[in-house]
Amino acid sequence: MKRTNVSDFALIALIAAMYAALTLGIAPLSYGAIQFRFAEILTLLCFYRKQYGYALILGCAISNLFSPLGPLDMLFGVASTVFSVVFIPKMKSLWVASLFPTISMGFIAWELKLLGSPFWFSLLTCAIGEFVVVTLLGVPLFLVLEKNRFFRETILNKHRN
Repeated sequence: MKRTNVSDFALIALIAAMYAALTLGIAPLSYGAIQFRFAEILTLLCFYRKQYGYALILGCAISNLFSPLGPLDMLFGVASTVFSVVFIPKMKSLWVASLFPTISMGFIAWELKLLGSPFWFSLLTCAIGEFVVVTLLGVPLFLVLEKNRFFRETILNKHRN
């Protein structure tokens, strides 16, 4: 098993901070039944290195501390992220991996149901938002980034021979 070094911790902290900043920076779009949480694109990093899951869970927890939905968003939002980051690294295709954040919107729909929103409406609207952000925007973005040498060497830690 590879040991985690200081630069790995710094990268995890940076990704967590990016997630929180992206979420809070466009907070009106990041919370509620109709949401486009653009920070969720970062969940695709787990496809390349599962260690980034820690960063995404931390970033989600920090973001949800400020959620207008209250403590339930900490529980259900973090559970949704945990679900995604557990399954994404197991996939062989980035396209298939990108579907897990959409599937995980079931957690958010249950949260919103507890807060009084209709379950099926919340599931549909959250899943559509997640699919647009992660699959339709995120996958093409990552396919372009894969070709960038700086991205490969710094974020993915894939050095040329």
